[in-house]
Amino acid sequence: MRSLSRRRVGWALVAVAVAAVALSLGGTALVAPPIEKTDDPRDRVTLATGQSDGVVTAFDGAGDVAWSLDVGDKAFDATRLDDGTVLVAMTYEDVEDCGRFDQPCGRTGFKIVDPKPEPRVVREWTVPVRTAHNSEVHDIERLPSGEILVVDMEYESLITVAENGSVTWRWNASERYDEPADPTATDWLHINDVDTLGDGRYLVSVRNADELLIIERGEGVVEVIEGVADGRADRVLFEGQHNPQYLGDGALLVADSENERIVELHREDDEWSIAWSIASANGLAFDWPRDADRLENGNTLIADSRHHRVVEVTPDGSTAWSVRGPHLVYEADRLPEGERVGAQRYSDAVGHDDGPSPGDRDDFSPFDGSLPLFGTVHESLTHVVRVPYWLRPWHLAVIAAAIPMAGIGLALVWRERSGE
Repeated sequence: MRSLSRRRVGWALVAVAVAAVALSLGGTALVAPPIEKTDDPRDRVTLATGQSDGVVTAFDGAGDVAWSLDVGDKAFDATRLDDGTVLVAMTYEDVEDCGRFDQPCGRTGFKIVDPKPEPRVVREWTVPVRTAHNSEVHDIERLPSGEILVVDMEYESLITVAENGSVTWRWNASERYDEPADPTATDWLHINDVDTLGDGRYLVSVRNADELLIIERGEGVVEVIEGVADGRADRVLFEGQHNPQYLGDGALLVADSENERIVELHREDDEWSIAWSIASANGLAFDWPRDADRLENGNTLIADSRHHRVVEVTPDGSTAWSVRGPHLVYEADRLPEGERVGAQRYSDAVGHDDGPSPGDRDDFSPFDGSLPLFGTVHESLTHVVRVPYWLRPWHLAVIAAAIPMAGIGLALVWRERSGE
């Protein structure tokens, strides 16, 4: 009788463990909103890059892949050039051509891809970096001179590269920030974006400082926009930001990555404030959004990184179009317009009012609770494997609890069968 009870208890524990995992995963998958919305496939082509799979991909309006190319181990910014080619920031991991660094190291830089008739690389420029983590070139721009403007994250600087590969100009962040003994040995500032504003002026994103800079060649830093205004926690504009877009004098669109939202900032009387924000689309809260572009049609195109999706939203927050993008999508551009300097402000948008921001709505966001350990594991998993977009940290907690429960149950059954 005791053995029978032990066996029953064992199988009951196994059943509970299996049911808990199946119900939590299956139930969430059933109620999760769809990640794709392409029922309005107008003539739109969207370019997207994947940081974790190193690809640049063009999607048509129906969400189908028009073309795709593996450009390295990681891919970041991608920009369509006037001749139809695509300029891509990329990185190789674990290479042996390391210059002054120990092997293995990383190599980072850019490639130019000609997508027709079949996508192929027509130019490449890379330099060695100590590590392929937090040292990668994240952004590049072609200047009217033909030079390539590069964000050099290894040394936290901006450089221009001529056609022959030589560096023709450099601005060092140490002109403003206190430099560590060896900037290549630490993730110091993580400068991750630069946009040309014209007349030798650049908009620069300094992620680890939560700052945006406007730099003028020959003058240095001429303006600073602080993400945490005046150091006050109650005046957070953005933190850990990516890919800001200059909408015009006194207006910016910023991927406020650490706060899981997109914000439009306006300046009035020398003070910046949030004029519009959005934290979800198509019923799914953003998870580390890292790009947002204001389009010619007045909508906003967003790269929702850890959900591996590219989504276009209207000014009122409705989803106009959405597609499953590359793994850990970094950049998204609508072609042929790309990311424009000077675009519509939502305060000027037809039909926009001063009501609650779309991000204030109730959206699908399964309970996470306070699970810092599982949150960290979940975050790491999204960088390594393409986990389902609806998988949350609490699912991992359920699985972690179910495994030993099932193990104990099977041990009880085994002991009964072995006669112990």
